Amino acid sequence: MTTDKTVTPQRTADDLQALITPPGTPGSGRSADRQQRRPLRESPWLWVVPLAAVLLLVLAYPLVEIIRLSFTDSSLVSGEAYTYGTGAFRSIAKGDDFRHTLSITFLFVLFSTVFQLLFGLGAALLINAAERRGLRGTVLTRTVVLAAWAVPGVIIGVIWSLMYQENTSGIINYSLSLVGFSGNVPFLSDPTWALVSVVVANVWRGTALTMILCYAGLKTIPEEVYEASRIDGASSVQTLFRITIPSMRPILLTNLILVIVETFNTFDMVLSLTGGGPGTATEVLALGVYDQIFRQLDVGRGAAMAVVLVVINLVMIGVYLKMISRAEKRA
Repeated sequence: MTTDKTVTPQRTADDLQALITPPGTPGSGRSADRQQRRPLRESPWLWVVPLAAVLLLVLAYPLVEIIRLSFTDSSLVSGEAYTYGTGAFRSIAKGDDFRHTLSITFLFVLFSTVFQLLFGLGAALLINAAERRGLRGTVLTRTVVLAAWAVPGVIIGVIWSLMYQENTSGIINYSLSLVGFSGNVPFLSDPTWALVSVVVANVWRGTALTMILCYAGLKTIPEEVYEASRIDGASSVQTLFRITIPSMRPILLTNLILVIVETFNTFDMVLSLTGGGPGTATEVLALGVYDQIFRQLDVGRGAAMAVVLVVINLVMIGVYLKMISRAEKRA
């Protein structure tokens, strides 16, 4: 019979039953029912439930609590029961300090994002070009650049504060004195210089992430495309703007959103570098939330500022998803 040729020793009893039982007869779906009734250890819920519990505990609950507190006049020094209302949001809407913090934050994000993308893309292009020419040291270069991103923000702030010392004991001022400058540049005491100094430190910190993402994007471009451009006589600049950058558009878009969101939430590096000073010259929004709650002890106003920061992040994520959706439709 043909069934002797079909059945192998590895077939289970359920497979044999499925072969000899015509479809539609009682018992034909018994094997499928057994496959559907998997034990608990094979169920995805065994892994999803703990993850969902952790997310609810460390993400959802604090977020809901912050939104709730933003509609109160809660304070860390008041022993009276707080009341609910929109006073905190009206306070930050009318307050000059909040508008100043927002302006400082947008300047910080703008210049940090632009220079991180430029330097990161440039570094990735140089490393990729060196690898294509067979030069040595590219792995070491990537490792050294990535080390800057792996260092905690607090440590980076301390390192740069030592470099920015406003006399010849600071590395930067000492180097400037060697080439004829005064060597007393007020990197951390002048409001303008302080903001520039924070941007420089943040660019140094974030360039590594941009470089790694851009480097990964460059590796997805086939070498045959570059060979065809060379045969057609395209220059390096033409190849960059007509082949490399258009091919890396999804990576660059993702990189842009990640850098913006990360820079908007920068807190630890600025706190250890300038503390928001001099005055409030470098007080970004995340640091402003910390100042309101733990220095001014105004929980309601600090929570309202935190809600504004959350809304900005959600808007950026929404823009990213919208642009990704358009790109997929075009493709």
